[in-house]
Amino acid sequence: MASPSRTRLSREDRMEQTLDTAHSLFAERGYAAVTMDEIAAAVGVTKPLIYNYFGNKESLYIACMERSGDALVEAISLAVADAADPSQAFERGVRAFFSFIDTDRAAWAVLFDETLPHGGEVIERVSYYRSQLLDFVAASTLSRMPAKARQSESVRTEVEAVATAVIGAAEAMGRWWLAGGSMTASEAAELLISTVEPGLLARSAPNTPKAVTEGDPPA
Repeated sequence: MASPSRTRLSREDRMEQTLDTAHSLFAERGYAAVTMDEIAAAVGVTKPLIYNYFGNKESLYIACMERSGDALVEAISLAVADAADPSQAFERGVRAFFSFIDTDRAAWAVLFDETLPHGGEVIERVSYYRSQLLDFVAASTLSRMPAKARQSESVRTEVEAVATAVIGAAEAMGRWWLAGGSMTASEAAELLISTVEPGLLARSAPNTPKAVTEGDPPA
């Protein structure tokens, strides 16, 4: 006779329940601190059943991460879809990023967990989502450049470097804000925009003078 405390669910429903529970535990405590035993106990199933569903802890975490990563990418994509120009696209993207953090902190915690292993498939998936954010900033920055400059390898390298710095700044500010930064998420977004946007505009100006290096004759 089945235990009255255990509801019989379909495989799909039980997997969904497991994902919901694991996502909450990973968000609250981090990847490293959560065990499969704890997840199984919280769901009310055996650990072998969870292994049967997801393979291992890493695969279960990836399934949780995909929820968070897809949600973040979709939020930013929708925000910039009908932007009038690259500046507006950048501003909307940053606002969407901080709005996402504000409204779904658990998703942020799973996607940007600092306790993740430094190698393996989990970190590869993290890199995949970060690369999508990087591509968004790089495309926005590159589209500001004159058409001829976009073909330059050195310009494209510079744009990639700038985009990496912007994403790093957004992540760092996001962590600072979640730790108790004394401003709203919207204010944090506007601060980042007002700090970064002038630099992006300056880099894209067609006649921006290059710095004079030692030994160069004066202009």
